[in-house]
Amino acid sequence: MNKHPINYHGRSEVTKFKLLLGIGIIMLTAACGDGALNDPYPNADKNSDTLYTSFSERPKHLDPARSYSSNEWIITNQIYEPPLQYHYLKRPYTLEPLVASQMPTIRYYNTQGAEISDSNERAIAYSTYTINIKPNIQFQPHPAFVKNSKTGGYLYHDLSEDQAEQYDTILDFEQQASRTLSAQDFVYQIKRIADPRLNSPIYGFMSEYIVGFDKFRAQVTEALENQKVEQQENPENENIERIDLRAFDLAGVRVLDDTTYEIKINGHYPQLLYWLAMPFFAPMPWEVTQFYEQEVLKEQNLTLDWYPVGTGPYILADNNPNLQILLKRNPNYHGELYPDDSMPEDKDIRLSGLPGKALPFLDEIRFILEKESIPYWNKFLQGYYDQSGISSDSFDQALQANSMGSFDLSDELKSKGIKLSTSVVPSTYYWGFNMLDDVVGGLSESHKKLRQAISIAFDVEEYINIFQNGRGLVAQSPLPPGIFGHQPNQFNSVVYESDTVRKSIDEAKVLLTEAGFPNGIDPNTDKPLVLHLDAVVGGGPDTHALYAWIRKQFKKLGIELVVRATQYNRFQDKMRNGDAQIFSWGWNADYPDPENFLFLLYGPNGKTKTGGENAANYDNPKFNALFDKVKTMSNTPERLKVLEDMIAIAQEDAPWMWGYHPKLYSLSHEWMGPFKPNAMSRNTLKYISIDAQQRDNQRIAWNQAIFWPLWLGLMMLILLCIPAGFRYWQKTHQKLTLKKHNANSHHDHKIEEE
Repeated sequence: MNKHPINYHGRSEVTKFKLLLGIGIIMLTAACGDGALNDPYPNADKNSDTLYTSFSERPKHLDPARSYSSNEWIITNQIYEPPLQYHYLKRPYTLEPLVASQMPTIRYYNTQGAEISDSNERAIAYSTYTINIKPNIQFQPHPAFVKNSKTGGYLYHDLSEDQAEQYDTILDFEQQASRTLSAQDFVYQIKRIADPRLNSPIYGFMSEYIVGFDKFRAQVTEALENQKVEQQENPENENIERIDLRAFDLAGVRVLDDTTYEIKINGHYPQLLYWLAMPFFAPMPWEVTQFYEQEVLKEQNLTLDWYPVGTGPYILADNNPNLQILLKRNPNYHGELYPDDSMPEDKDIRLSGLPGKALPFLDEIRFILEKESIPYWNKFLQGYYDQSGISSDSFDQALQANSMGSFDLSDELKSKGIKLSTSVVPSTYYWGFNMLDDVVGGLSESHKKLRQAISIAFDVEEYINIFQNGRGLVAQSPLPPGIFGHQPNQFNSVVYESDTVRKSIDEAKVLLTEAGFPNGIDPNTDKPLVLHLDAVVGGGPDTHALYAWIRKQFKKLGIELVVRATQYNRFQDKMRNGDAQIFSWGWNADYPDPENFLFLLYGPNGKTKTGGENAANYDNPKFNALFDKVKTMSNTPERLKVLEDMIAIAQEDAPWMWGYHPKLYSLSHEWMGPFKPNAMSRNTLKYISIDAQQRDNQRIAWNQAIFWPLWLGLMMLILLCIPAGFRYWQKTHQKLTLKKHNANSHHDHKIEEE
């Protein structure tokens, strides 16, 4: 009867002994492993020319007709190539050909169609821009171009549901092909800007300039309505022809030959050249849009917004919003050389040996999902990210004040060879009011005074000091430094007593009373006025502190502020639909001209009405009339006077709390080649170079595993194993002895029987 307890106890000791022994073997193996145990990248990436950076939320639109956010442009500008680009090194910023073979030829005509000089701007009825493109440029490989060798049709343009289900990404298609870039591709893309299905953010603005844009859109809209009716009348018909924009004529854009096209503009609009350096005007093959029009592919999330197609140095190889966005070198890239006409300040670039070398230098660019700034910062210090900004969380660790009142790198970062670069950013970050809102919108005196009171109470200087570590300049108007019309000594007299003294809260309360809300009380409820700030969900530890601080600014006036935070994509939808009340937004200069900032307040460019970039939906006829006048003027004293009048009108109406202009501090590791900040261009990743071997060596040196805790733990396991092993031996020996005893007893009993 005592056999079973002994066996049961024995199995328990065996299990315990094996478990401890197994843990010990694992720890020993780990301790004997090589190098950095916390390396987040696969071994295959070692010594590769890969740039490691991050993103916090997936880009919503990668279609060049729709994309207009900075987190989207950092991707699209590496893939699409418009006719022009900004010279990487020259300052002031200078346009140069990219896929165009030369700068566009511009001609001006009067109402009789006779060519005239541009010196007589008022006599110009229309202008033409003739653009020649370089020959033999190929699009990146893509299944949209693959043809059926038997039928001559496109192999993947009419997929069945079963066929489509086998493709999760564009790279899953068995065959890829390409074709040569033509002038038709540029014309086709301009037509897409007017396509009502795409809601391009620049359609409303461009419809004023491109001849026949409105008419073209109306024709496409009518065709879509007819198609809709046909689908309703014949729901079983799966062969209803897709709308093909090539079938519609656009009077203002035409192909002259395979490598030449022309854009016809109403009047005189010199800023068009700047637009020709943006992805909106990059070429788009019709085959690609027809390919992506297939509903079965849309169901697989295979769309142009996820997998763009261009001629640029990189292709999008992986778009996984939960992990990474991966760009790889385009095997069909036509090539470009690093510029050798550097500026006097570009000494490091001249000495680097980069000028004249073929671009791009990088094989891959990995954008890795990082929702919070602290993990990113720690990985940067470990060498797992190549560049970094400086957030409020890491500011004190990164920089230290010097005797001149500015900042230098901390000793810790200097010891790692990290480099600091600073630049003034031609950007404006602001808090805005939705001018369509019943409470904070409108141009009546009471509405204006409410916004003025809030603008005075909202202490932007304090915000910059607390949340930006002083890295910003208070905005007095929409125009940032470096843009014509910005005047350093000019101040907003609605909010400030002087250029350094903000008006008092008492003055703000007087305005609030005159607006109909004495002490912040809403007369309709006899309770504090409740307003809403629509914001984007933040991931950093400062988010709650920021919201508390903003509420405090409104509380100064007795106003209750409710923060409605959503994901960025949802926030964009609310802005387009006019559902926001108060919001924060920013604008980075697309091109170095005041028109590019003032159009943010131009009425016909309203976001809700036309899908434009006037996020506040501000619409003052006086401001609009001056904008129409100033937008095509040269930078003369006359233009400056008109700009001053426009700014005064906007300051009085207060559609924005004017916010600030940021100062950029950026860090890079010493293994990165010299890199020149370029505030106008987003296609600059092709100029980045990496010494991958040096990076790998530094990563190993900085991230050596600390083994003594493992050895200590292993020794403790060994000590634990000794008594367990002894008990196991003891029980096993007892078991064997018992078996031997039983065997002997059985043998003796058998002898007795004999």
